[in-house]
Amino acid sequence: MLFGKGIRIERILDRNTKKTVIVPMDHGVSVGPIKGLINMGETVDKVAEGGANAVVGHLGLPLHGHRKYGKDIGLILHLSASTNLSPDPNNKVLVNTVQNALKMGADGVSVHINVGAENEADMLKDLGRVAVECMEWGIPLLAMMYPRGSKVEHEKDVECVKLAARVAAELGADIVKVPYTGDPETFSKVVEGCPIPVVIAGGSKVDDRQTLEMIRGAMDAGAAGISMGRNVFQHPHPEQLVRAASAIVHQNASVEEAWEILNHKG
Repeated sequence: MLFGKGIRIERILDRNTKKTVIVPMDHGVSVGPIKGLINMGETVDKVAEGGANAVVGHLGLPLHGHRKYGKDIGLILHLSASTNLSPDPNNKVLVNTVQNALKMGADGVSVHINVGAENEADMLKDLGRVAVECMEWGIPLLAMMYPRGSKVEHEKDVECVKLAARVAAELGADIVKVPYTGDPETFSKVVEGCPIPVVIAGGSKVDDRQTLEMIRGAMDAGAAGISMGRNVFQHPHPEQLVRAASAIVHQNASVEEAWEILNHKG
């Protein structure tokens, strides 16, 4: 790995476990100031205390919330965006640059690609260009890859997710985020076919037990960790949920052990 990337990626992937707990907080652009993101600094502080490795956000995160409170935490600057008011929310466009991410002190950047969407060609072009710039400047790239479009019957279909993950690796990403396919057996095929670390998206908000079971299943399949937003920052106790998730990701804890941590029993 390029020298600069090697240094910076250790602020995203734990240097000992080579795994990660990422909390995306880029929802303010797509859906606005939802619960958990009204005060971004407070949420960053809570997930940092819980042991998250990094947060993801747009320019507003370093400007209005990151590194202004307690424990330090890695920063991934999100470069692409769309809003739910757009005629086509699946069409993500670049709204920032790799160079500006470095100026803002980011440890990595991320882009969102909807594989199969009507504007897939433009998004893939952007992904390729950002990947090359990341190689030039030595900054890690997280690619958020979602199968979405007219040919995609279900975005968690293993064949679609396998393709999405592989596209990220082929075009130069360092870490890829994809939907969880639902069980370790199918998700292991996604991991097997992708030569870079694979992390799972949290998806729509589910209950705590389902969240922990999903994380355990992904790790059993060989995932490199999680990138979960709403299930973390909209939790009544984000720091405790992150602590429980981190135990599974970094310490190989069972669902029961993580459940005890979440409920203050251990």
